[in-house]
Amino acid sequence: MNYNYFSLIALLLFNQTVIAQTCSPDTIPSTAPTTRYFVNSKGTVLDKKTGLMWKQCSEGLSGAQCLGAPIAFTWQGALLRAQAVNASGFAGYKDWRLPNIKELNSITEYQCESPAVNTSVFPNTQYDSSYYWSSTQNDINDVWVVKFEVGRVDTVYSKTYLPENIPGYVRLVRGR
Repeated sequence: MNYNYFSLIALLLFNQTVIAQTCSPDTIPSTAPTTRYFVNSKGTVLDKKTGLMWKQCSEGLSGAQCLGAPIAFTWQGALLRAQAVNASGFAGYKDWRLPNIKELNSITEYQCESPAVNTSVFPNTQYDSSYYWSSTQNDINDVWVVKFEVGRVDTVYSKTYLPENIPGYVRLVRGR
């Protein structure tokens, strides 16, 4: 009886469908190759092309593989998160912020999808029905976001779902 119980647990643990990132290196040139980045042991990534320094992990994740539970924030919550990170500092810096939409989109790897980001550099980036906040607004109600499922830039707004009420993920940046 115990043998069947443990077999069932093993089957459930090891027989789960894993959705893997798919890339098309033969048809689409890389937009964010690993050689473009310097990954620091302190949890930061330097983008040698743009000069920006990124937190390697989305907020809520940590370690070299960015493990844990990502935290979803409202847009105002995302702005406050940057302030909270700066109050305590991260990797010796206290000038972290939400990236503008151009900066956030710069890490998109259009050669790949699910997620459309270099997962060697930015592991465990959220992508399934989710997006990442930018600091860029195009009017009082619209906030620009990147959906890393396919690397789509979009805005969040409707008369009933304002950015104040919709959760999204955060990857902080500094520099430039």
